[in-house]
Amino acid sequence: MSGRNGSSKEVPRVLERERIFKGRIVELALEKIRLPDGSTTTLEIVRHPGAAAVVPFLDPPEEPDPRIVLIHQYRHAAGRTIYEIPAGIPAPGEEPQACARRELEEETGYACGSLRYLTKLYTTPGFTDEVIHLYSASSLEPGSPSRDRDEMIRLREVRRSEAVEMIRTGELADAKSVAALLHAFFLSPEPGP
Repeated sequence: MSGRNGSSKEVPRVLERERIFKGRIVELALEKIRLPDGSTTTLEIVRHPGAAAVVPFLDPPEEPDPRIVLIHQYRHAAGRTIYEIPAGIPAPGEEPQACARRELEEETGYACGSLRYLTKLYTTPGFTDEVIHLYSASSLEPGSPSRDRDEMIRLREVRRSEAVEMIRTGELADAKSVAALLHAFFLSPEPGP
């Protein structure tokens, strides 16, 4: 039987699980499951620890066209250098909020005085359990970045209107960044005191 949102209350049961690969970040497995109608299927599942991402506001978010910080870095899986917002994987036991603060500082050098939770999203639920928690940061204080050895990052300050145009034209096509920016710009209420 389906609930109000169309989802089944009955959760498919895992009958067999075979780990194919376990890496530093992800694990790939074949999982044979029994579906609610009684049939079985085998799925390729990527298990991921999750992540946090943050929209850094240089100006108060309630201003008409505030400046934000984007990072520009090479992403091998995409085969090119892309624009995105700071993001990363939590350390073991680290909460998403702490991860967002840490990644902001490591990748941009900015520490934030205010961090607001926006939403969470499932990146590609057809094959992975990865969840990214999205935040916006304001009252930024400049500092020095502490990037990972493989992070070749350049910062770019853009106005909200420019970021929206970058999304519209596909210049900014990173899914988590698009979702976070549009949420921060158009869906979030003005921050409280």
